[in-house]
Amino acid sequence: MKLGKVLVNVSVLVASVGFGLLVSEFAARLFLNPSDFLRVEMVGDPVLEAVPSPSAMAGLDRWGFRNPKVPETSDIVAVGDSHTYGNTARMVDAWPYVLGELTQRQVYNMSRGGYGPNQYFYLSQTKALTLKPKMIIWGLYMGDDFENAFSITYGLHYWSYLRKLPPQKVEANIWESDTNPTRGKRIRIWLSGHSVLYQVVFHTGFGERVNGDIQIRNAAQLYPGLDESLIIPEKNIEEAFRPKAMLFGLNQDDPHVREGMRITFELIKQMNEICQQNHIQFVIVVIPIKEMVFSEYLAHNSSLPLHDVTDKLLVDAFSAQEQTFQFLAENNIPYVDPLPALKKSVGQGLYYHGATDMHPSGNGYRVIGEAVAERLKEMESQQQSAVHP
Repeated sequence: MKLGKVLVNVSVLVASVGFGLLVSEFAARLFLNPSDFLRVEMVGDPVLEAVPSPSAMAGLDRWGFRNPKVPETSDIVAVGDSHTYGNTARMVDAWPYVLGELTQRQVYNMSRGGYGPNQYFYLSQTKALTLKPKMIIWGLYMGDDFENAFSITYGLHYWSYLRKLPPQKVEANIWESDTNPTRGKRIRIWLSGHSVLYQVVFHTGFGERVNGDIQIRNAAQLYPGLDESLIIPEKNIEEAFRPKAMLFGLNQDDPHVREGMRITFELIKQMNEICQQNHIQFVIVVIPIKEMVFSEYLAHNSSLPLHDVTDKLLVDAFSAQEQTFQFLAENNIPYVDPLPALKKSVGQGLYYHGATDMHPSGNGYRVIGEAVAERLKEMESQQQSAVHP
């Protein structure tokens, strides 16, 4: 009898806790944007490699992108990867949203973390054009877009027409890094994609800030051979960097990187021609890697544990950037270089505070959005001058 009463009490307690959690989750989704917190679960696709799972659309529009809804038309469509999607920041902090605020134009954000030039090209053709935009902007991220172009082109049959190298054994899927996670990790992954409450409690606020402080100040010890930190209190600089990972996608001695650059330039050229045929202005935003923004403090800094790798990375990154600018200029494709504005704003918390993620913060995305808005204003002024000299 006593055991039965205990079981009843336990059952009531479990049910009450479960009901309380469900109510809390509902409230969290009611007052917060799920896309600002939830990890997007991806499923395979023969063209894009991966698309959002039908069960992972909370906070996304019906196309699976980070907007309130899919409009019938849009003045500008921004296409890019996580640096355009706005990883580590709210939807309203992503630079396309900032651009819309500053220009008073409707800007549709057609971006996805992990995508690259091939996906930008396909989405621009199949979806962006249907919105009848006056302008399509690609956010070209220097960190991994070239490597991504190589991986997708040589990893998926759909893109084989772009290949010029012999057949390669390439893994195009970058979304599944852990093929055999523990049960505990599987539960955490599921919760991160389905529970706003879980993300708010464990991955935001004071705890996240403290964890970020620890990661940055101990980056070289916590991630030996991979990370390094730069702390200059008088400049309000406290940042971590991953030069080895960044060099993988920019190494100018790697034929795969060079092939990825060739593919990227070819896709940009084709997209520009398509835009011209449809009377659409095509613009490229060349988003720099974090190390380029802090190059003044990183270059030839022998106190850094990975200073030799960092120096090589900076040389190759600026070389790739110059090649990109030269290609765009030769093909009369307007571009935006937000690097000077980002450099000017160093010390204003431009990047995610931690050593495990190199994306901008809301502050960083705003600087990029302001740079894009300023460049578009300059382009409009030049066009008006050409019409009314």
